[in-house]
Amino acid sequence: MKLVVIGGVAAGLSAAARARKLDRSMEIVVLEKGPTISQGLCGLPYFVEGQVQRIEQLIRYTPEQFARERNLDVRVNAEAVTISHPRREVTLRSGEKIHYDKLVIATGARGPMPGSDKRVRGLHTIQDAALLKQLIQNTAPKTAAVIGAGYIGIEAAEALRAHGLRVTVYQATDHVLGRADQELNAIVTTQLRRFRVDLRLNTRVTPESLQDDMIIDASGMKPNVILAQECGVEIGRTGAIRVTDRMETNFNGVFAAGDCAESTNLITGRQVWVPLGTTANKMGRVAGANAAGARERFQGIVGTSIVRVCGLAVAMTGLSETDARAEGFEPVSAVIHSRDKAGYFRSRPTSVSLVGDRRTRRIIGGFVTGDDGVAGRINVIATAITNRMKIDEFELLDLAYAPPFAPVWDPVLVAAQQLIKVM
Repeated sequence: MKLVVIGGVAAGLSAAARARKLDRSMEIVVLEKGPTISQGLCGLPYFVEGQVQRIEQLIRYTPEQFARERNLDVRVNAEAVTISHPRREVTLRSGEKIHYDKLVIATGARGPMPGSDKRVRGLHTIQDAALLKQLIQNTAPKTAAVIGAGYIGIEAAEALRAHGLRVTVYQATDHVLGRADQELNAIVTTQLRRFRVDLRLNTRVTPESLQDDMIIDASGMKPNVILAQECGVEIGRTGAIRVTDRMETNFNGVFAAGDCAESTNLITGRQVWVPLGTTANKMGRVAGANAAGARERFQGIVGTSIVRVCGLAVAMTGLSETDARAEGFEPVSAVIHSRDKAGYFRSRPTSVSLVGDRRTRRIIGGFVTGDDGVAGRINVIATAITNRMKIDEFELLDLAYAPPFAPVWDPVLVAAQQLIKVM
């Protein structure tokens, strides 16, 4: 039995490692079109900023380590250009043809296509980050424009500000971070302006219309499905590969995982495309297990994420009130502004918002901003959403208290009390 995995980052390597654990005899080949594998792409902005000193720190494993430690044949600079499922064959750009019995497609997402303007850069690969930092050091630009106020755009803006550039962020919609939430947008906008990042919402621009020394194009991320689509793999309504809960495509024995594949939103039951490393790793594990003959399933996601905005932690999960209403819920929300520890113990401001459904009293969304404890608090909310918890149950959760870590009434519980009042 031979498994071929296309893609050597989060989902692809998770699939290969899981398959090897379940089947010691299976021949497993991983094909990566780039020169490196196992890249910590979420760390790219921090390398540009200078918090990560060496680009090599973002590469966790080498092909040689996978061969030695897990008996995996991982090939770099091996770009798959066609898949012929009737022949169970992948053709590489070099012309080599590789047979498979099972196939995992983990081709990730792709950013905007590079143009001829040398000022325009992306921040999607290790090579992008290395070149961007080199340009900053060698050319000493004074101004930068960032197109797109998603995760990459916001993090890129902070990294550029750390180098002293005047930064303007352009966003075509009226909200940032892909979440239509007035309260959250107000917090993020205030934080950006506090650090002298000029945020311009409802503003569509093209690189050609900008006069800045450097332009980061962080717009238009899309699932990279061209290879899959050309061989007949079905594409879902989101533009990503349609898969079952076993991560199998419409082709028997062909699986897809990571940023190229759809997920199920556990709140709405609808298919969504949420390109996050956490989701990619989980999907890859399930795809690899099933390719090795197991019967595992990926239950879906609630859309939990966290990002740093000029030193402020901003975390989100579930649906905003606006998105919930569009999905047919009867949403109500509450937001509170509190402190993250006991007031006498170097506490800092934190904000918590909860969204509930009036008909079912279920918690269906929320956000947390602040400093210490933000990740833990958003994870509590995400767990409640995943388990379809009602606000009345949530309010009574037994959460930890000690002055250095949290106030006696945790902010998420205070937010729950406020939500109950408007339910």
